[in-house]
Amino acid sequence: MTRLATDAANSKALRREADALGPWFHNIDLGGVWTAPDHFLGDYPGLKWRRFASALPADLTGKSVLDIGCNGGFYSIEMKRRGASRVLGLDSDERYLAQARFAASHLGHDIEFRKLSVYDVGALAERFDVVLFMGVLYHLRHPLLALDLIHEHVAGDLLVFQSMLRGSSQVEPVADDYDFWDMDQFERPGYPRLHFVEHSYAHDWTNWWIPNRAGMEAMLRASGFTIEIRPEAEVYLCRRAPTPTGAEAVYPARGINGREGR
Repeated sequence: MTRLATDAANSKALRREADALGPWFHNIDLGGVWTAPDHFLGDYPGLKWRRFASALPADLTGKSVLDIGCNGGFYSIEMKRRGASRVLGLDSDERYLAQARFAASHLGHDIEFRKLSVYDVGALAERFDVVLFMGVLYHLRHPLLALDLIHEHVAGDLLVFQSMLRGSSQVEPVADDYDFWDMDQFERPGYPRLHFVEHSYAHDWTNWWIPNRAGMEAMLRASGFTIEIRPEAEVYLCRRAPTPTGAEAVYPARGINGREGR
């Protein structure tokens, strides 16, 4: 068999392996074989990554990185490519974890992937130099709690955050307080909002809360993160800061059946 024929056979075998783990949301280039060649967003998240990649440190040598909601592992792999000494990817979906392990292994990266919810990050008992929280918040029923837990348990310095945003992109100054009878601010487009999705959005029932820009920035600040830069429309680079008064994570008691008590 010629080298060309061997390469073609290897590509077909890799295509079959990737397809067996599908469907993929992260379209990752495995050396000429893409994991999601028919992705409705095209080269995603590569296209988005290239819009803000230059805003992150180019050299992460000696740094630890936590990728919460790692999905197929695209961002975990990019952090390892920048020299991070340790990268830990978390997801609550075993299918995504299998995809991430497959992609990282094929590309030759030593990355740990673990099944863990953002609500359980305290179990890690470790802070990381860089925390990625990309495209997860709007899938959560308790988004502010998730940010509080990240701040309280795992964020050591830099938070790289991304969320789908809907509604106005305006951001208006918000007063420290308003009179009970002052209601006009709630009608202004630049007032912080968090839109609740009762049924489904974009054919996805896991889309629960979608903020506008003002709402997202307010939530980050309220959780103890200082926004340093917004390098892309939906992406924020933040630093961990002191927690605002009264902004602490809560820990509901669990009943004997494992569910949270009332």
